Amino acid sequence: MAPHDLRRPFKRPAISDQQRRRELSLQRQAQNRHDAQHHARRLASTLLFLQPPQSDPEADPEPDPEIAPEPESEQVASPSELDVREASKLKGAQARKWFARQLMLPEWMIDVPDQLAQDWYVFARPSGKRCFVVSTNGTTVSRLRNGSMLHRFPSALPNGARTRDASGSAQSYTILDCIFHEADQAYYVIDMVCWRGYSLHDCAAEFRFFWLNSKLVETGAFDPPSQYHRYRFSLVPVYNCDQSGLSAAYTEPVPYVKDGLLFYNKHAHYQTGNTPLALVWKDENCSQYVIDTDSKGQVPSQQQVVLELQDNGNLTTSDEPHVVFGCLDGDFMQKSGLCSGNLLRFAISNGGLSFLDGKLEKADLHYLGKSNRARAFADSYSKVMFQYMARHSPLKVDDLLASISSSIEQENKPSDEEMVG
Repeated sequence: MAPHDLRRPFKRPAISDQQRRRELSLQRQAQNRHDAQHHARRLASTLLFLQPPQSDPEADPEPDPEIAPEPESEQVASPSELDVREASKLKGAQARKWFARQLMLPEWMIDVPDQLAQDWYVFARPSGKRCFVVSTNGTTVSRLRNGSMLHRFPSALPNGARTRDASGSAQSYTILDCIFHEADQAYYVIDMVCWRGYSLHDCAAEFRFFWLNSKLVETGAFDPPSQYHRYRFSLVPVYNCDQSGLSAAYTEPVPYVKDGLLFYNKHAHYQTGNTPLALVWKDENCSQYVIDTDSKGQVPSQQQVVLELQDNGNLTTSDEPHVVFGCLDGDFMQKSGLCSGNLLRFAISNGGLSFLDGKLEKADLHYLGKSNRARAFADSYSKVMFQYMARHSPLKVDDLLASISSSIEQENKPSDEEMVG
């Protein structure tokens, strides 16, 4: 498919099933309510007491909502099959994978959701380190996506500091989904997972954001740093994703460095791992990091992707189910010393990507070698596609605005019955 075929004003040829998966995800969350209270309690305990590995770098890589880099290790039980107590025993790569999957990770926006203005929020994502913050038993701990501790400190969050006027049970806990912004040493809260022992995993984003705004202001978490409150917490301005809200999130100044826009479906529960009910979108006006760079910070001439090698030679993304981009033959694997589970780096050559009926048909891949050992996951399909579109035919903010406008016009269009009447 030629690059110019990828885009037209706001309606693009199908290159994924992202919209269908959004609908299925909403259906599943209503059917599969888990023991959220039990899970949240164990998560809080693990975040607080997990012992860091001997080699535990705290530096977070360049912001990326989907990838949590980590040292490679021998594969054991799938982290997704473990509960929090078992996960606390994990080390290295497996620990990092498990913790990364406890966060709600957005997919990259590669098509415009239906009912964007009616069913979605939008806000400017702060640049920085994505982390969980848990407060309980008189202390507050923040942990990065790899499980390593970022800070241990007193805070004004519930039971977050040992103060005489502390109220409530010492064993109650609060878990916030935050981004630590280095420039002003502040935690920007983007979601609430648990409040005073009450889990919000199975609550819609609309309710979580309401509680976030109403509950945090009662604590003094927004106050300047002090003896019992070392870091300031702050909220990000969240808008309904109509034309004015999208424009505000895109253009209005904020007290932090922007790293793209985040879109949350109002009905979405806090789903751990990758979800199509949260989306990230970027362009050069709202992010320093739109097109991936190499280790030297330069944009390579050809897009590079990281794929996972399977037993049968298939090269797949990190999605569940996997998307197959190609296949290596056994002789090449043997000569190159490759085995199942290896993360391999490829360049997308001049043949590009080809699609048929909304599905990837062929990818022109050139093998570059094994991925950096710091990587944990292969790229997701949505990331590969967003990067491909960013190079050839990006989804622009005007496309999003046009889609909203078209949806409103369609909604206001009189029906046949109204016209007859």
